[in-house]
Amino acid sequence: MTGDAADGAARLLVTGCEVEGVPGLDVRVRDGVVVEIAPRLSVEGDAVLDAAGGALLPGLHDHHLHLMAMAAALESVPCGPPAVGDLDALASALRNASRALPVGAWLRGVGYHDSVAGALDCDVLDALVADRPVRVQHRSGALWVLNRAALRATGLERAAPTGRLFHADRLLGDRVPRVALDLARVGRRLAAVGVTGITDATAGLDGRALDLLTAAVGRGDVAQRLVVLGPSHLPEPGHPRLTLGPWKLVLDEADEGSFEPGAIADTIAAAHATGRAVAIHCVSRVEVVVAVDALARSGSLPGDRLEHASVLPVGLEQRLRELSVAVVTQPNFIAERGDTYAREVDAADLEVLYRCRTLLSAGVAVAGGTDAPFGIADPWRAMRAAVDRRSAGGRVLGPQEAVTARAALDLFLSDLHVPGGPPRRVRVGSPADLCLLREPLANALKTLDAGQVRATIIDGRVVHSTQSAELSSQRASTS
Repeated sequence: MTGDAADGAARLLVTGCEVEGVPGLDVRVRDGVVVEIAPRLSVEGDAVLDAAGGALLPGLHDHHLHLMAMAAALESVPCGPPAVGDLDALASALRNASRALPVGAWLRGVGYHDSVAGALDCDVLDALVADRPVRVQHRSGALWVLNRAALRATGLERAAPTGRLFHADRLLGDRVPRVALDLARVGRRLAAVGVTGITDATAGLDGRALDLLTAAVGRGDVAQRLVVLGPSHLPEPGHPRLTLGPWKLVLDEADEGSFEPGAIADTIAAAHATGRAVAIHCVSRVEVVVAVDALARSGSLPGDRLEHASVLPVGLEQRLRELSVAVVTQPNFIAERGDTYAREVDAADLEVLYRCRTLLSAGVAVAGGTDAPFGIADPWRAMRAAVDRRSAGGRVLGPQEAVTARAALDLFLSDLHVPGGPPRRVRVGSPADLCLLREPLANALKTLDAGQVRATIIDGRVVHSTQSAELSSQRASTS
């Protein structure tokens, strides 16, 4: 931003915008709050942002992503679709990246999927790059695959002879070099698509990561308001724009040691006893059923939510509504992974993937997230997928779950602490976390494209603007 923009941040006037369907309005902001909405407001020493008829919306909230992983992904090699589609492409990607690194430096890949070259292991990685430590993360985020050089460097040859390590972030810990994290770059990318609020859904978030996030928010590197999910031991963050959300639990039906309904219900009850709601990661049909059953056993608390609920069986809507449990879904995966789902997912499950409309119709609270970097960090893309339910190859999955464009937008407008609650609106007294579009809302809803975002305002400050949305500085009062 220019010096004038920063100086005028607490005194902003957005002129000529559409607000809640009404064109030709001006919106005045003082100290991070909308204080006046009316036609032709006087300029009172404000920085002026000319909306040129575009719609002014509340800023978007991405209710499920992973900030640290997003920053790390920017320093990693894409190893899966759409960038990499087969073994030859994977070999080229890793070898090209390897040649650009110093001798002995680690190579980090992300986004691998079995459709590229089957079940990846150390033998496959060694055939591609053997002269440096290599680790590749599966796009699910649950699996790391190390080559033999990496296994030797970490001392994990015996623990993982195939190089495959599930849920191993803590195990790897200090055994692998830390990746330089440019959280400012992540914050800018999110602001560019109109995101003003985010929920970091990282299950294993520790004190060090919380300190890094707190510092990034304090410096303004991450300008967005941030809610963090995490384990029970996390302290309350030390910044007003960063708050602690529900206690994150991860269900994994493959882990027989922890996947016991009674024990899960006890864990939920323990979280509730501390006053914390729970956010339950559940993906498969069985995991979703067990999550809902455990919530019914323990009793629910306002703020309880299911993360993903990727395969949500028909018939659970009533229980979810009765328990007041929200579903935070990622419709973007229909667009990004739909063709793979069509090949690999049971036919009965295809119709209940990332449900939306039937849940809303049943009175279940539903909110949207992108799961970035495991999904693409573009809520508008997720909205389009919620509307057309179409894969990249043109396959329509679960057409009965398609929603209107307005309903798709509302998935990203609920309060960070009430996902799936009433969509926020631009009103006098509301926080000045705003997204200015290039066109009136009716036109923007036809495309649901991030290119419509003209400017993003957080706490009354313009944190992103295109060249066509530059601020002008007015120092004398005019009418």
